Amino acid sequence: MRQAEAPPSGKWTGPSHAGVKAPDPILLPAPARRFAATAQRLEQLSAGHPMEAWLRFVAVLARAQHEVATTLAPAATLDPPSVAQSIEARLPPLAADGHRRDVSWREGLALLLDRIDRNSLPPPALAVVDALLGCEAATQERLADQFLRGGLSTADAGAAIYVAAALQVYFTCSAARLKADELRLLEERGLCPCCGSPPVAGMVAASGSTPGTRYLYCSLCSTAWNHVRAVCITCSGTRHLALQAIEGDPGVVKAETCGECQTYAKLLYQIHDMKADPYADDLASIGLDILVAEAGFARHAPNPLLLVA
Repeated sequence: MRQAEAPPSGKWTGPSHAGVKAPDPILLPAPARRFAATAQRLEQLSAGHPMEAWLRFVAVLARAQHEVATTLAPAATLDPPSVAQSIEARLPPLAADGHRRDVSWREGLALLLDRIDRNSLPPPALAVVDALLGCEAATQERLADQFLRGGLSTADAGAAIYVAAALQVYFTCSAARLKADELRLLEERGLCPCCGSPPVAGMVAASGSTPGTRYLYCSLCSTAWNHVRAVCITCSGTRHLALQAIEGDPGVVKAETCGECQTYAKLLYQIHDMKADPYADDLASIGLDILVAEAGFARHAPNPLLLVA
């Protein structure tokens, strides 16, 4: 049975049937769990993986993100009237490319760099960390702007991965302070209703009150939102969708390809592994990205940490 799409208002207004519950349109992030869960999953997936060193590095980074999220919790200063106006206009209240960042994100960056296990980093990475710690606030803000607006240069990629990690914490902590029942799904359903960023992956839930529901997970603020299944998240096409997987794979991660716009998006199936994490499993399944790309499909949006890696 095809899953019904949640109404734009963010509240279910359809008929009530005994034993049937509509999925929550929007799930706000829990900063105290988000990064710790990703780190734990990365540590599990890295063992024997062809990209083991990289996955372990990102696990270390996620642990540092968790430290920042639970000790400093950098977040935007929310202006209720502005938030309400954005929601009413069907715009993301924390728009990534237009939001005026609070200086607390830089405090989070400094703490993140301080909490990273330096023993796990090679000399070139240590040099990048030290340089980023010593650079001016204006340089850090420039890197943040370039990352959020897709204008990074290759020369800045080393520093940008830490900036991206700090911004993930900042936007995740900011989104957690919003009220889910006041938010609305955007007209462009493939974008996050909180910050307007694309999802890193989708997950079909196997637990909770509405198993079988697909949620997309924001690549920046960690918000999850319901998106109808069997519909392309890029072009909303339905006629030429297919699921692709690596032969012999357990089936936790698949690629939903669209023959209409030639894009694909990752889809995780929680029923095959209750510990699946959209952020960790996306990074660990890069082999699937390569195979689907070789077949002529472009990813709907990059993973921020792979974009700058």
